[in-house]
Amino acid sequence: MALYLLFESSSGYGLFHAHGLDEIGQNTEAVRNSVTDLNRFGKVVQLTAFLPFESALDALNQANSLSEGLMTDELRNFLELNLPKVKEGKKPKFSLGLAEPKLGSNIFEATKIPCQSNEFVLELLRGVRQHFDRFIKDLKPGDLEKAQLGLAHSYSRAKVKFNVNRVDNMVIQAIFLLDTLDKDINSFSMRVREWYSWHFPELVKIVNDNYLYARVAKYIEDKSKLAEDKIPDLTEILGDEDKAKEIVEAAKASMGQDLSPIDLINVHQFAQRVMDLSEYRRKLYDYLVTKMNDIAPNLASLIGEVVGARLISHAGSLTNLAKCPSSTLQILGAEKALFRALKTKGNTPKYGLIFHSSFIGRASARNKGRMARYLANKCSIASRIDCFAERSTTTFGEKLREQVEERLDFYDKGVAPRKNIDVMKAAIESTQNEDAEKETDEVPTEKKSKKKKSKAAATEDGEAMAVDEPAAVINGAADDSKSEKKKKKKDKRKIDTEVEQVNGKDLEDGTAKKKKKKSKTEDGEDLQAAGDAKKKKKKKSKGDEE
Repeated sequence: MALYLLFESSSGYGLFHAHGLDEIGQNTEAVRNSVTDLNRFGKVVQLTAFLPFESALDALNQANSLSEGLMTDELRNFLELNLPKVKEGKKPKFSLGLAEPKLGSNIFEATKIPCQSNEFVLELLRGVRQHFDRFIKDLKPGDLEKAQLGLAHSYSRAKVKFNVNRVDNMVIQAIFLLDTLDKDINSFSMRVREWYSWHFPELVKIVNDNYLYARVAKYIEDKSKLAEDKIPDLTEILGDEDKAKEIVEAAKASMGQDLSPIDLINVHQFAQRVMDLSEYRRKLYDYLVTKMNDIAPNLASLIGEVVGARLISHAGSLTNLAKCPSSTLQILGAEKALFRALKTKGNTPKYGLIFHSSFIGRASARNKGRMARYLANKCSIASRIDCFAERSTTTFGEKLREQVEERLDFYDKGVAPRKNIDVMKAAIESTQNEDAEKETDEVPTEKKSKKKKSKAAATEDGEAMAVDEPAAVINGAADDSKSEKKKKKKDKRKIDTEVEQVNGKDLEDGTAKKKKKKSKTEDGEDLQAAGDAKKKKKKKSKGDEE
């Protein structure tokens, strides 16, 4: 059986024919030894056809298709043109050797060309790769390396492409920086307190907040200069007039030592640095909140932006977090305690990073474990929706949060919660309603312009009835109005035929006519009402035309 080899290079597709394999034998070791020698290998494997890529973009598209195991139209035409034809009902006398089994199965399904991929074929392809520049005569030295480098760069760049608004790397860096800033601001604030307490020790007990302490220390500087006229400014900083007065009174009887002007300048500058760090920390937190609402809105609405960002950063990415089962998500951040418990055969931890959620704190001591397991389940669902949903929405996160609240009430008060399937159905319906509302909000702008045009045309022609039709179309009742008009026309025709029949008869039948009309009015009052309405409309339109 003849063996053909398909080699995918960065410059094009190459088809090789391996013949005389009996001399080498179907032995992988023998092939491996003969691959390095071009004289021996060139006698066995020869180039049959070569299809160069048209451009770098074409090469990238072909590489993307091959990586997914798909056969392109160019590759199919190339194989069908250069390989022997496979006749229906007969066993083919050749096979195609490939490096990718998935691509081989796709080729076999589409073209019925038998494909194989084993160690023997891979060794032959390794020899083809090693001596490929020798088989293609038109290639100049360095051309193949340039093509490989360009395709590798473009292929990697295409694989790394992502939605700029949904980059979880930014969240990971932001939460790491936020935690670092919290530690640094805390230590720096303690340093400011300790440093300035040599001069004004009573201020520590009056002002507890670190940021406010730094602002007050920067404003006061020398306590000996603090007087009654500075109470309004201190009140503006602290937001409490009583505390401002207390600070002024404490400064008069302070037990702290005096500091030199250069020391006060250094304390002032350091306090300013702490304030700047606190301001930057606040801005970074706002940035994190906005990014979490873009990347993982459901997870953020369920468990909070900070805890959700910590889960994403600990998992490595939102995709990794979505792949985690809820049991893994429950103990993320408690790996040391888990492995210590497994080693010592003790109790495993109940929660990791999700312990910082308010739901765990609100649960009673005996229900914390159950609450952590339930919350991890909902977080897993929310992360998967955020990762794989095409459109971002907070509806599912809000519904899941309601479920967690109901579960808390169930543990505390025994109130039965809703079923998960009912809550998810309600969430899907609400998202569909939101989509419908958005579509209706976008459509009226176009329809209003159409309505205005129809009104203008009606005023020019003097036809008032033409204005009512577009309004019916806009309200979505076009079909109903058409059906009503058809019914009215049918009823009018019936009434006209009856009147003609009555007028054609003798006057002696007048009593019969009256009886007939009475019976008709009794049986079909709606029909006559419709006819009267039509007559009135006709009279009005005639009056307007005159």
